[in-house]
Amino acid sequence: MEPRNQRRGGLGWFGQAVSGVLLLILLGLHMIAHHFVVEGGLRTYQDVLNYIRQPLVATVELIFLVVVSFHAMLGLRAVLFDLGLNTVQEKWVTRGVTILGMVMVAYGIWLTITLVSQV
Repeated sequence: MEPRNQRRGGLGWFGQAVSGVLLLILLGLHMIAHHFVVEGGLRTYQDVLNYIRQPLVATVELIFLVVVSFHAMLGLRAVLFDLGLNTVQEKWVTRGVTILGMVMVAYGIWLTITLVSQV
């Protein structure tokens, strides 16, 4: 039987790897949509508002936000775990990065809704 820390690390590694692959795909879509198909390579603020109002675009951008946040929080958690924390400290770190990630995603969703609702 594997020690407890190795099992958790393996699951975290798998989540990091899967979210990394998803990030490559989503970042590619984001770069193409925002920079390569736009004349001049950059959208104006009004262009961004018009673009983000499309339901499919808003959905993909929000998925991108969630995946980036998840990937970043797993990375931060791994770095902090490498400091040699005890089990109690690891639980607090996990809770802290989970809360931080949730706040980041909630802010991104609020900001997207705010932008989409602008006239």
